[in-house]
Amino acid sequence: MVNAPRFSWRFLLPQYWLVWLGAAFLYLLSWLPYRVLMGIGAAFGRLLFKVLKSRQKIARRNLELCFPDMPATERETLLWRNAEESGKAMLETVIGWWWPNWRIRKLAHFKGYEHIQQALAEGKGVLLLAAHFLHLEAACRVFGLTHPSVGFYRPNNNPLWDYLQYHGRARSNKYMIGKRDVKGLIQALNEQEVCFYLPDQDYGRNRAEFVPFFAVAETATTTGTLLFANAANCVVIPVITSRLADYQGYQIEILPPFQDFPSGDDKLDVTRVNQWVEQAVLTHPEQYMWLHRRFKTRPDPDAKSLYH
Repeated sequence: MVNAPRFSWRFLLPQYWLVWLGAAFLYLLSWLPYRVLMGIGAAFGRLLFKVLKSRQKIARRNLELCFPDMPATERETLLWRNAEESGKAMLETVIGWWWPNWRIRKLAHFKGYEHIQQALAEGKGVLLLAAHFLHLEAACRVFGLTHPSVGFYRPNNNPLWDYLQYHGRARSNKYMIGKRDVKGLIQALNEQEVCFYLPDQDYGRNRAEFVPFFAVAETATTTGTLLFANAANCVVIPVITSRLADYQGYQIEILPPFQDFPSGDDKLDVTRVNQWVEQAVLTHPEQYMWLHRRFKTRPDPDAKSLYH
């Protein structure tokens, strides 16, 4: 287990007062009814997309690259639905970090837990493949109510916010591992932990293969999944998370484990991972994180950016 960030008396210094003020405001918001929170989030998301033109441009370009055959009007509708979902995600942070268990349980729906139970019964850890859905802060909290897990995260540069982030995300779960702590995640898997791992962003050309992702034929895709699957005594199990309609909450759906994985063919294996991500995204494309520059790394370092 990593050393969790600890409270420091220096967090009371004036330089942190704005962080405390923001956290206090978000905490107060968290006590609003779920429907109201989601309504505020949707409106805020649309406003944010109008103000942050660069993010709007990235999301629109990602949708163009992934769904070139989709009518432009349909893509634009999807873009603004995604804007609303992005705003909701900001308020889902307060749900995940601060809601008491009794409130979370009212929104929790879990399917396929038997696949995790079977892996643990066989004495193996679980590398749980998740995609970057916007509602993950709330969904991971829901997951922890059934099985407290271990997460990968990027420590925040602000020590106070890092403290709040770590302990918020670890609520109902076990602990967090810094994203560069490869040995720490392998150790957790060997200790039969269930560990979240998200392989669907562009982490650069180091330890990556260029394989298809939707309509982009050569997409930099991490081989980290294969590294952990090879190095640890674990089973690779995909999970699809979703926010349900009509304010019913969040569904966690555990799918059957990957068989014969890794196969030894890196390109084949990461292609398989991307195909699973596509399957997950298509369940609720408006809920996916299209704001990330997924295709920034090209096979040819001198090639023109796809985002120009």
